[in-house]
Amino acid sequence: MNFLYVALLFLHLVSWAIVLGGWIATIKKPGLYKGIPHAALTALVTGVLMVGIAEMGDGTVNHMKIGIKLLINLVVVVLAFRAKKAGDDAPRALITTIGVLTVVNIALALFWGGRHL
Repeated sequence: MNFLYVALLFLHLVSWAIVLGGWIATIKKPGLYKGIPHAALTALVTGVLMVGIAEMGDGTVNHMKIGIKLLINLVVVVLAFRAKKAGDDAPRALITTIGVLTVVNIALALFWGGRHL
C-alpha cells in the first residue's frame, strides 16, 4: 500500500505543478493553458484516492485539513473548466483566482502539520 500511496502522491504533486506552472505561463496572455483543467481534476482524483488509502492504514487523518483542501480543489476544477469553456475571453479575475487558490492549496498542504494529507 505504501508504494501505491507514494505513486498517487507523485501524480498529485505533478498535477498541481502543471496547474501552477500553466497559470504562471499564462499570466500575461489571454485565456488559460489547456492542460490546467485536466491537471486540476487529476489532482482531485489522486487526492481522494490518497485519503482513502490513508484511512485504510493505521495513521490518523486530519479531516478538517482534507475538507478544506477538497473544497479549494473543487473550486479550482470548476473555475478551470469555466475558463477553458470561455477560451480567450475568460476574465482575468477568474484566471487569477485559479492561481491564488492553487497557491493557497499548496501552502495548506505544506504548512498545516502532519503527513501530506
